[in-house]
Amino acid sequence: MTDIISDTPKAAIYQSDDFAARLRKRYAAERRFKMYGVVAIGVALGMLAILLTSIVGQGYTAFAQHDLALEVFFDPAEIDPQGSRDPAVISNANYGALARTALQAVFPEVEQRTDRRRLTSMISNGAAFELRQMVIDDPSLIGTRKQVRIPLASDYDQVLKGNIDRTLPETSRKVTDQQIAWVDKLVANGQIVNGFNWRLFANGDSRDPELAGLKAGLVGSLLTLMVTLGLAIPIGISAAVYLEEFAPKNKLTDLIEVNINNLAAVPSIVFGLLGLAVFLNAFNMPRSAPVVGGIVLALMTLPTIIIAGRAALKAVPPSIREAALGVGASPLQVVTHHVLPLAMPGILTGVIIGMAHALGETAPLLMIGMIAFIVDTPGGFGDASTVLPVQIFMWADSPERGFVERTSAAIMVLLAFLIGMNAIAVFLRKQFERRW
Repeated sequence: MTDIISDTPKAAIYQSDDFAARLRKRYAAERRFKMYGVVAIGVALGMLAILLTSIVGQGYTAFAQHDLALEVFFDPAEIDPQGSRDPAVISNANYGALARTALQAVFPEVEQRTDRRRLTSMISNGAAFELRQMVIDDPSLIGTRKQVRIPLASDYDQVLKGNIDRTLPETSRKVTDQQIAWVDKLVANGQIVNGFNWRLFANGDSRDPELAGLKAGLVGSLLTLMVTLGLAIPIGISAAVYLEEFAPKNKLTDLIEVNINNLAAVPSIVFGLLGLAVFLNAFNMPRSAPVVGGIVLALMTLPTIIIAGRAALKAVPPSIREAALGVGASPLQVVTHHVLPLAMPGILTGVIIGMAHALGETAPLLMIGMIAFIVDTPGGFGDASTVLPVQIFMWADSPERGFVERTSAAIMVLLAFLIGMNAIAVFLRKQFERRW
């Protein structure tokens, strides 16, 4: 049989029906494999598009908000009856009554007490705080009239945005037909203004959707990630360099490597339990503080950075090390001057993955108390704080329709924050890239 095949001309073998059939099957299998890859990519992109469309479709309206434009009389009898201009007296005045009086002046026909209560429910609870801040900043407003913009209550804002269907029966929505008619009259009079929702970025959290903002969460996330970066990057890179370049190959280093690989697969909530037991209970560190959250997230991201760092160091060709040693460089100089700069792009890739993981984590931070209701912006690493993922978690649990759009808007801000961080990391990685 071997002699027959060896004596057969190659052209005859290639032209045989059996060989041509096998060749067609192989090409068909390759085409199917390529098609499976294209379909997989298409499905992934389609699911991503559906996810982003859902988030943006629900959240883009949160970046705009309707305000009431009313002429408010800063009644001195209400604000400062004695004319003392004492800041304590001015701060304790009933500014909500000024806003209600201004709105009732637009609807003089509303006289019954119940109807007036329904009418004034259109004014947000934050109107009194904003009017008070205006007077504190400029006491000369006392005794004058001024056209001001005050926040509209969330339910009416949602009606104007179309998120509450006004065609539903009155019993199926929180806003009555009479209140919708009042809103329409204000719109016709030009006394409802739609503009950019600056409160979303200037305010902290609030029980009222129209006043709730992301400032405390943004600052808390920034402080927490600063602690995470400050601990995870130098410790992770140093550990990777030591294990890959200097550590002796023995059972102890093998055990360390196995444990690092295992830690990369540990559920994140375990690190939260570690932070609760060690940092809060044993070390008595401040609860719900960015410094504790940053340490917990640093512990969680260290295995990822170490594993990626070791892989990047291992990818540097041995000839680089041999050439450096050949010209008289010490082992430390070989690593710091030659190997580490060449491995830096791969190390930064691990840092990007680790920071993205840390930025989106909620479970470990819940265990150390960062689920607290935080209104004030943290001023330092030891102040009570929250982070964007936790704030999203809390808003998603709120039943008000206004928090639905704010939840999606917060996710959009979180994604933008993450993309910005990744863009900086990619830029740095490009700066360190070398070709050999």
